[in-house]
Amino acid sequence: MIVGTLRENKNHEYRVGLTPESVHELASHGHEVLVESGAGEGIGAHDALYERAGGRIVSDVADIFARAEMIVKVKELQPDERALLRPGQILYAYLHLAPDPEQTRDLMASGAICIAYETVTDDSGGLPLLKPMSQVAGRMSIQAGATALEKANGGRGVLLGGVPGVLPAKVAVIGGGVVGFNAAQMAAGLGADVTVLDRDPQVLERLGMYFEARAKTRFSNRANLAECVADADLVIGAVLIPGAAAPKLVTTEMLKTMKKGAVLVDVAIDQGGCFETSRPTTHADPTYVIDGVVHYCVANMPGAVAHTSTYALNNVTLPHALRIANLGWREAMRRDPHLLAGLNVWDGKVTYQAVADDLGLPYTPAADALA
Repeated sequence: MIVGTLRENKNHEYRVGLTPESVHELASHGHEVLVESGAGEGIGAHDALYERAGGRIVSDVADIFARAEMIVKVKELQPDERALLRPGQILYAYLHLAPDPEQTRDLMASGAICIAYETVTDDSGGLPLLKPMSQVAGRMSIQAGATALEKANGGRGVLLGGVPGVLPAKVAVIGGGVVGFNAAQMAAGLGADVTVLDRDPQVLERLGMYFEARAKTRFSNRANLAECVADADLVIGAVLIPGAAAPKLVTTEMLKTMKKGAVLVDVAIDQGGCFETSRPTTHADPTYVIDGVVHYCVANMPGAVAHTSTYALNNVTLPHALRIANLGWREAMRRDPHLLAGLNVWDGKVTYQAVADDLGLPYTPAADALA
């Protein structure tokens, strides 16, 4: 199979879909790998490293789209790139379609086979291709929140861990999944006063056993959430419904009860955000202020630590990429129902129910693509 990987062109996005090591692995299985010139610069992987790994450097992105049977990326294609997709071509990347009707329409119109990292599953019901980036984003959310809390950046001027004789900052983490756990772990490690809210009693029990006295847990209902948000210096939005738009849990009315200079970090912004006042921002201009509350809503947080993120991502995406290249996408999905769960768009149809439901589009079961 001819596999192509591109330079990411979102604002301050430095990750890359394939590392030189991944290219070497694909090439050693007999596949041809086309790499856009400069694609790996953000992780210190220059074109010569890709060539030594067996890749072929291509300067014209349109040539990669014209020749490659599968495109491997990190973030979703931009509009000018989506126009280059062709029927039957495989796109393997993060897509986050539920809050993005324009991208969904373009992918449907292309006739491409679109596999979303974020909905591929595993035997435990987890999302293994999303997990490493959730770990990174959860940890980064505390770094970003701590910086935004500094007075020079519009925050309250509060140090997360406090100092002897001065209370630490109060951190509320909404959602106890992978993002929330990693956020709580970082915040607690810095000495903050941490509360994690979740609706699943088993999640709360697991968090309670892990953190013991280092972090509190609380059932997430409207009253408890409102109280924690009003009391917090930093709120982390870590809510995920696989493939679907995130629920708007923190309302505009709740925002009015928060302290001036408090900070919201919305890690769910890729799926539309879990605060009513959220809108996507970039690393170039990461924050804005509403009602005196600083909002950090960068949609590609892990891109800022591109080396760590790229290698963590390739560790989990490469095995599926190899199976698709070795077997073809249909046979790979016949053998692996977890990969089939990643199929979001095929032959102009939406094949992931949560995306279809959120966008009001007809739903076609992914299994129909294998017939």
